[in-house]
Amino acid sequence: MQLRLPTSISEAQRCLAEGAVPIGGATLVWAAWQRDGFPEQAVSLRNLPEANAVGPEEVGGAVLLHRVDATVPEVLHRAASRIGTGAVRRAATVGGNIVGSTLRCLLPAALVLDARATVLGTDSVYETDLTELVAKRHVLLGLRWRTPLASGYRKLEGDPGGPPPLVVAAAVHSDGARPGHLRVAVRDGYDVLSESTPYTPDADSALHALDGTDLGGLPAAAREAVREQVTDVLARSAAG
Repeated sequence: MQLRLPTSISEAQRCLAEGAVPIGGATLVWAAWQRDGFPEQAVSLRNLPEANAVGPEEVGGAVLLHRVDATVPEVLHRAASRIGTGAVRRAATVGGNIVGSTLRCLLPAALVLDARATVLGTDSVYETDLTELVAKRHVLLGLRWRTPLASGYRKLEGDPGGPPPLVVAAAVHSDGARPGHLRVAVRDGYDVLSESTPYTPDADSALHALDGTDLGGLPAAAREAVREQVTDVLARSAAG
């Protein structure tokens, strides 16, 4: 297998047009390739500057998970720090987790940040939402968002060999000079639900509004985790 490492957008597009298979850290595909056979060529964006940025309002698709640090909002930092082992986090990438994984541990965090995705096509670079990114498995150049007033992330303990552990993410966003809306995302099993409601400092009122959405149909344990996360994030946004 030939691994191609483009250093420019045009070179990366040429690799894709010539049939190179996109990979990040290959943590999700290596075992399958060993079993089923390796592609003739693969392409990694690890040398592409546009895919390696880390900042308060952006993260690149080729960024290794251990590099997603406190520079980014708390919800994304905590999500990345709780994926796999240290060895996994030093190899796996943001794009691989969101686009290539069935677990998509970072997706709830990206959703509550109202993040937009910049994707790489064979003949264009453009912005889209996370729904299209995941559904069409685009090549992710990076995510961008506006810094929230407060955010938080919780990943419950899972049973060995059982379904993926419950994940709850929440963030409060501003509307000009004032808090504007609360967004909550939950990974329940392999399903990810995301809802928003106008901001209120009262947690009970916010939770009542969320009960009227798909989040209201979650199991009792999941709703309790949502309650705890929403209460914490609203309290910190009011104090902050």
